[in-house]
Amino acid sequence: MFNAEPMIIACPACGTRYVVPDSALGVEGRTVRCAKCRHSWYQDGPQPAATQPAAPQPAAAAPVAPEPVAPPPPPPAPAPVAASEPVAEPEPAPAVQEPQAEDAPEAPPPPVYADPDWDDQAAPSRFAHEPFLRPRRNPTRMWTVAAAIFAVVALGAVGATAWYGLPDWMPFARPLFAESQAGLKLDFPAKQQDRHELADHTWFFNANGTVTNVSATARSVPTILIVLRDARDRVVYTAEVQSPKRVLAPGESVSINEALTTVPKDGVKAEFGWKPGS
Repeated sequence: MFNAEPMIIACPACGTRYVVPDSALGVEGRTVRCAKCRHSWYQDGPQPAATQPAAPQPAAAAPVAPEPVAPPPPPPAPAPVAASEPVAEPEPAPAVQEPQAEDAPEAPPPPVYADPDWDDQAAPSRFAHEPFLRPRRNPTRMWTVAAAIFAVVALGAVGATAWYGLPDWMPFARPLFAESQAGLKLDFPAKQQDRHELADHTWFFNANGTVTNVSATARSVPTILIVLRDARDRVVYTAEVQSPKRVLAPGESVSINEALTTVPKDGVKAEFGWKPGS
């Protein structure tokens, strides 16, 4: 036989206690659910009352007329449940269901994107790791930085040239001819220049011209420089000529006649001027 008194069970999740009749759980127990936190658990049924061993029978005696036995008192009614304690709601016996694996991993939910046109390859995170020396994605910025650096270097070079002048190792650092001399006039007409080939197949050039002092004072005559160029205007030959008179009086003129041998064959154009630094 089961206990006559009702069972008191407690929710393992929130600790709420309930008074449940034995008949509601049965012998094997059943699954119940807490009305407060909605937690479900399996509750075992009531334990049967312990039976007492039968007393030994006395020796046979004279038969005695049986006395009437009063019927057993009815089981007491279950105690009323307090209004503050919710009554457990026993769940109905579940239907036969196929066993499901409790530890089966759930499938991950599909990714949700705020923008359907978003592309992970086209818009990577700014905080994502990138390999060292990875090519930049914005070549315009690289060209802008390079142009700025070139402009700074060019301005520095122009300023240095204006302050210190061109270095001597540059081919155009020094002029080919010196500036014109004040009071001296150099005149070498192109028609008076003679260039021809000699019998030994070498070339001969005869320079003819005048130097005149057009000032009111005496002037010293610097060294004259003769330059021959080829058809592509490249310098192929240079020669220095000294004036027969080193000092010219006001209005005085002197003739220059200089024969140059073994000049290059391709020296077809002649230029005349003052030698720099003379």
